Amino acid sequence: MKTLHGYLTRQVLATLLMTVAVFTFVLLLGNVLKEILNLLVNRQVTLLVVAQAVGLLIPFVLVFALPMGFLTATLLVFGRFSAENELTAARASGVSLLALVTPILLLSVLMSGVCAVINTHLGPLSRVAYKRLLAEQGANRLVGALPEKTYIKDFKGWVLYLGEVDGTNAKNVLAYKLDKAGEKAEETYQAPSGTITVDLANRQVQVVLQDAWIGYSAKGERRVLHADELVKSIPFTQKPEDEPSITDLTYSELHRKRAELESQAIPATPVDVVMNSQVAFSFACLSFTLLGIPLGIRAHRRETSIGVAVALVLVLVYYSFIILGQSLQTKPQYAPHLIVWVPNFLFQVVGSWLLWRANRGV
Repeated sequence: MKTLHGYLTRQVLATLLMTVAVFTFVLLLGNVLKEILNLLVNRQVTLLVVAQAVGLLIPFVLVFALPMGFLTATLLVFGRFSAENELTAARASGVSLLALVTPILLLSVLMSGVCAVINTHLGPLSRVAYKRLLAEQGANRLVGALPEKTYIKDFKGWVLYLGEVDGTNAKNVLAYKLDKAGEKAEETYQAPSGTITVDLANRQVQVVLQDAWIGYSAKGERRVLHADELVKSIPFTQKPEDEPSITDLTYSELHRKRAELESQAIPATPVDVVMNSQVAFSFACLSFTLLGIPLGIRAHRRETSIGVAVALVLVLVYYSFIILGQSLQTKPQYAPHLIVWVPNFLFQVVGSWLLWRANRGV
């Protein structure tokens, strides 16, 4: 038994190192081509800065590369293990599939712990350091532009949140008008899209909301109004600071941000989504392993291309729920912080069922 355990563990670890290296390279290449290569061509950065930027990006891309690599490794190893009749030989010797895969499952739990450290701490820190490095090289956003996925509090009596920003266009816009003391939100504005214009001369931001919903209190009751178009001019007290977006905050920083928002009676759903995403995605290695082992056995293939193709499809399904939850982060009525947990539940339940069937030889 120890020989089989050692053999499978070595095979998985060797394949895991290879697949993680490949996925890390691909993800790094995408970020480098998008954000760094143009600066290098225009001689705005040196090769040393590029090397520093790539080094800072590695923990960030490992958040995605490690689970994808583990899934691919289990599909490839157990696909070959089944195709070469090694599984049949082990069963003929009285060794069950569950006994064989126990060290692999324990390894996936260990990798999930590593992912948790990266997701909740190292990844966000490295991403913030990477953005600051580019900013120092003159690659920061245009003066007056507003950051996305950040509660912007540099306004007089207002808090603004922009889900996505593309020039002057914004999506998933939230605005909160605070009371005179600046402690509680007394009016709430929500719109799927809008136009944001920064007027530095007059020290204000003009917000034009489309299909807006307005919530306010009147005579002790909460009321809601709708407007096809709504224009608001929001004065700011100083130039908006380059505060990290909530997706670039560590778990402890997110926890403090949530408490701060709750003290101002501002819904913290976007923060809840990011917090739950960090924790939920930490279990991706375990979820992928439970599903990858029986699927690899059922595929019964030696070819690497088949394993990679299946892995990419499963990753696409997994990430679709994460993306869905993040896209609904300004709509608390859909409980987006729970949606990000759906792929873990789905993959672990289906994977456990398939593993149980495979153990019985079905």
